[in-house]
Order: sequence, then C-alpha cells, then structure tokens
Amino acid sequence: MRSLLPLILFAASACFAFGLVLPLIHVDRLYFFSEEPSLIGMISALWRGGDWLLATIVALFSVAFPALKLGLLHNAAYGHPGTGVPAWFRALSNWSMLDVILVALVIFAAKTSGLATAFTKPGLWFFAASVVLTATASAAIKHRPTQEAAR
Repeated sequence: MRSLLPLILFAASACFAFGLVLPLIHVDRLYFFSEEPSLIGMISALWRGGDWLLATIVALFSVAFPALKLGLLHNAAYGHPGTGVPAWFRALSNWSMLDVILVALVIFAAKTSGLATAFTKPGLWFFAASVVLTATASAAIKHRPTQEAAR
C-alpha cells in the first residue's frame, strides 16, 4: 500500500479539484429551464442569494476541510517523519460527504415533486471519489510503520 500512496494522493487531489468545478447535477424544470451547477457555483449562488450562513457551512465542510485534510495528508506522507493528521481533524472530515448527501436529497425531491427532473453529473462522482481516496490515503498513512520502528 505504501508504494501506491503517491498515486492515491494525486488521484484524490485531482478528483477533489474536478469535483469542485465540474457540474454536480443537471436539473430540468418545466421542460424549458435547465441548470448544471458546480459546487463552487452553488456556494456562490447561496452567497449572492443572501444565505451566507448556509454558504459558509457548505464551503467549510465541502471545500475548506477536505482541502486542508488533503494538505495535511500530503505533509504527513512527504513532510517531516512523524507528522500526521490530527485526531480532531479526522473527526471533522467525516462531514466531507455533506454535499454529496445534499445533492442526493435535491435529486430525490426534484424527482418526487414532478416539477423537475434531476440527474447526477461527473462533478458529484469526482467529489465522491475524492472522499473515498482521501479516506484510503488517511488510513494508509495512519497504519504505516514509523521510521523509528523500522530501525
């Protein structure tokens, strides 16, 4: 697993970047209007619409915390030996799937209301892949032998 860590971290970072900018969902309303918002676009629209608290929460748990965790994982993998991901941050990173759940709820609501149809787009899948790859990298770093134990 140790030899795959660079590839896993690179893939997690790339998937995270794609997940932020690619459309998450495609929504058709009343057969005339359609939207394909990205995560960054959704946060921006919430902010412009006056929902600052919700925009901040989504930005923190879907952008800032996952980006910080990826940075910490890169530091733990390639930085000073013995550095790792703090326990408090691992607990917060469990919420990084928050927007995936929110998008699933929006799709469910749109399909059951009959007023709109919604479909997942690549951004959602890239973001979900990033979450899984980040968790895999975190587990690999957590369970790797320390350099002191190898001596």
